Amino acid sequence: MRLDFIRPLYERRGPYASVYLGALTRPERKAHWRSMRDRLLRLDGADPATLDALEEEAERAAAGRALFATHGEVVLAESLARAPDELATWSPLPHVTPMLMQRGENVPHVRVIVDHAGAELTAFGGGAPRRVAVEAAEWPLQKTAQGGWSQKRYERAVDETWEKNAVAVAHEIDEQVRRIGAELIIVAGEPKSRSYLLHHLSTKSADRVMMVEHGSRSNHGQFEEDVERALDDWLDRRRAELLERHQEAAGPVGMARVAHALREGRVHAVLSPGELPKPVWTGEGGTQLATDPAELRRWGVDEPVQDRSDSALARAAAMTDAELWFTSAVKDVAAVLRY
Repeated sequence: MRLDFIRPLYERRGPYASVYLGALTRPERKAHWRSMRDRLLRLDGADPATLDALEEEAERAAAGRALFATHGEVVLAESLARAPDELATWSPLPHVTPMLMQRGENVPHVRVIVDHAGAELTAFGGGAPRRVAVEAAEWPLQKTAQGGWSQKRYERAVDETWEKNAVAVAHEIDEQVRRIGAELIIVAGEPKSRSYLLHHLSTKSADRVMMVEHGSRSNHGQFEEDVERALDDWLDRRRAELLERHQEAAGPVGMARVAHALREGRVHAVLSPGELPKPVWTGEGGTQLATDPAELRRWGVDEPVQDRSDSALARAAAMTDAELWFTSAVKDVAAVLRY
């Protein structure tokens, strides 16, 4: 999981109010928020202005909400697909782990249904999904069985038109891959057009293509199910690859060693078994975390403060462009190194 979307949280100094709540009706949401607000007000240092800022977001309709605010301003508000375990914390760093675990790995990807006339594309990543329709620029599109001396020339013209339209689709896909850093391109549609498309994609894009069986522009059918399976398969392979890299390189295991590697900017991915409430020492800098406060002081932190291990790890990963993956295959936090 890339953590770009939570970076704004670490551009503001805490302390942070972190609130998780969920309810079906507006009266329930209002009642749950009042309970959360009262709980926060009993915590040492809680800021009433920050809690006031949370109220509108807390009452928005959604199965669940994850809210983070500081100094009278909501910095991040996320809707969740299902109601979370409700909690409210006031801490130096935002408590993001429950949100990240429910959100799951978000794979930047492009969904494509292609045919002879163009394609329907949807790019997922870097914000709200972006839909693009690539329409035929040239005709003819349909082969006939009329026969005669011009039949072969006509069919060749149709093939050339199909290929030209596939070139336009390929250019649009390459642009979307560049824009969102897509890891996967899921393609359905006409077999001939898919073949032309694959031929004209850039090497970077072609290496990311996964063909699926179902779906046309007029009838998506089981396309969305195929997409979900393709994403799950990609995630399973990616998680297995990271675990294998970690094991082959004897990567760091345990909070002390992983924290040291994060401070040096050497971590490509953090592998976590889940929530890690045990406290560690942190400083104001994004990579300032350690199990021993003396170690942070040697790195120039005058007054280390304690916070949750998972909160400190998420901040360090986000600020060093490292990925964060949750997996039951590790019993303690571990890291895959860049070098």
